[in-house]
Amino acid sequence: MAKQTPFFTSIRRLYPHVRPIMPRLVLGLISALLASIVALAIPQVLRVLINDWLTPGGSSQAVWIASAVILGLGIAEAGLVALRRQFVINPATTVETRMRVSLYNHLQDLTVSFHDRWGSGQLLSRAMTDLNFLRRWMAFGAIMLVVTTLTVVIGVVVMFAMSWQLALIFLAAAVPIMVYGYRFRTRFSKVARRSQDQAGDLATTVEESVHGIRVLKAFGRSREALENFNEQAEELRQTEIAKAKHLATFSLVVTLLPELALGAGLVVGVMLAAAGQLSIGSLVAFFATAAVIAAPVEFCGMLLAMALTAKSAVDRHFEVMESVNTITNPEQPRRPAELRGALSFHNATFAFEDAPDKPILKNICLDIRPGETMALVGITGSGKSALLQLVPRLFDVTAGSVTIDGVDLREFSVEDLRAIVAVAFEDTTLFSSSVRDNVLLGVRADEPAERREQILAEALDTAQAHFANSLPEGLDTLIGEEGLSLSGGQRQRIALARAVAAGPKVLVLDDPLSALDVNTEELVEARLREVLTDTTTLIVAHRPSTVALADRVALLEDGRIAAVGTHTELLAENSHYRYVIASLDPEPRDLDSELSALEAEELSR
Repeated sequence: MAKQTPFFTSIRRLYPHVRPIMPRLVLGLISALLASIVALAIPQVLRVLINDWLTPGGSSQAVWIASAVILGLGIAEAGLVALRRQFVINPATTVETRMRVSLYNHLQDLTVSFHDRWGSGQLLSRAMTDLNFLRRWMAFGAIMLVVTTLTVVIGVVVMFAMSWQLALIFLAAAVPIMVYGYRFRTRFSKVARRSQDQAGDLATTVEESVHGIRVLKAFGRSREALENFNEQAEELRQTEIAKAKHLATFSLVVTLLPELALGAGLVVGVMLAAAGQLSIGSLVAFFATAAVIAAPVEFCGMLLAMALTAKSAVDRHFEVMESVNTITNPEQPRRPAELRGALSFHNATFAFEDAPDKPILKNICLDIRPGETMALVGITGSGKSALLQLVPRLFDVTAGSVTIDGVDLREFSVEDLRAIVAVAFEDTTLFSSSVRDNVLLGVRADEPAERREQILAEALDTAQAHFANSLPEGLDTLIGEEGLSLSGGQRQRIALARAVAAGPKVLVLDDPLSALDVNTEELVEARLREVLTDTTTLIVAHRPSTVALADRVALLEDGRIAAVGTHTELLAENSHYRYVIASLDPEPRDLDSELSALEAEELSR
């Protein structure tokens, strides 16, 4: 459970976002307040009508005049309510959109380690549900909470002006409401935050289940996934019930006590009127005024609940927005000139933030010549993938440095560095767009259309991704969320084409051919040898055939570079290298195709 902050401390953090629309919100507040004042004026018309105009022998014209005045006040109240909505709805949606875009932009900047710690459902609920609720609270809840409070205060003052005895009785009901309100605020804040966090966890479960549907089906674990989801959904249901119980109890208190006070006031009022201490008109006006402010009093429970939920939404939003991005640009970044692409690691050490005393990589020293292809091999857990992720600064070294042409990567801007370096990961990620858009993701937008088409064709040819032309709509075919409509080998070829299309000086490949069959792998390797002539390439190899693509091989052992040389040299001189090569998988497998085959077999039974 996150640490609770005071209500106004949390809400104050919204001010920079709300400041541009503050005039419109104030106008909306004034309109709503005037509507309440108009509503409070109606009982005074009734008081004047009864006391001054409804006398023996009085004219019926007074009734028509009073009716016209009340009708006019009603129309004015309705118009002011409509005006409030016109003032606040559009600017509130503008703030919601700006905050959502700002959150998305910040998520793009945050480090990979941040995204490793946070569930996608938690981020999704903050970007959608929380900000949607904040917009509704800014446009309605916050304004009506202020207006309700002022309406009750003004109404009580008017009631005191008519009869201080009856007003005291009514006011006496406010004391226990205030006491219980403090307890309600504390309890409801905790349960509201728990509800929002559980909703985020539930969204994460749904997303993971949808993305992993093939695995769940292939291993027959759909029922277990359902049971786990049902448990989480039940926890959320219980939390929502707890919220409803807290709100129902508070609503009971704020509804019952004023009604009891009015009942007692009616008895006392009749006695005062009988004794001549209170006019009939004032008695009627008093209870009409009480009826006007009774609705806001009963409404305050829901408004207070909205305010506390909005506070939790603000806290959750700024938990993300205040997360620090440690991968930053230097104050005066170096502009990349004509780069040769010499990649070097100088005593590079890396440890994750949550385990700084357990480095994954230790004093890595490695020089990769311009245009050279270096294969990186090692047993599972030796740190190969971590080393690759230092090159595009997905992580920063804990100590030492990584350089391109002798310039520390941290001296380039992140944008320039990632234009120099292209990456293809083993676990491919494609976007819900066309094949064309996915492959051209890293190509400059200002490239001429003809040149972009040429780059696209060359990249697909290099990656042996000709299958894309045979898709239903060719290269404009939407490939579905994360490319799950394609097989593993097809996704890898699209991802490899994307890396090649970027035209980098340094290419980082994390076993990009693992899901390809032997024949396709040979064709891809042959084309890569041609296109990588002027590109410095660092490639993680999990198979002997991938090692054959490299000019030299670096052996990583326990987070350190144990040996560097050609494949032949290391085979002859290093026993650990021979062990690693012998343990590599010689037969590539397209696991997604196998799972699809299992599904088809299961359906045919």
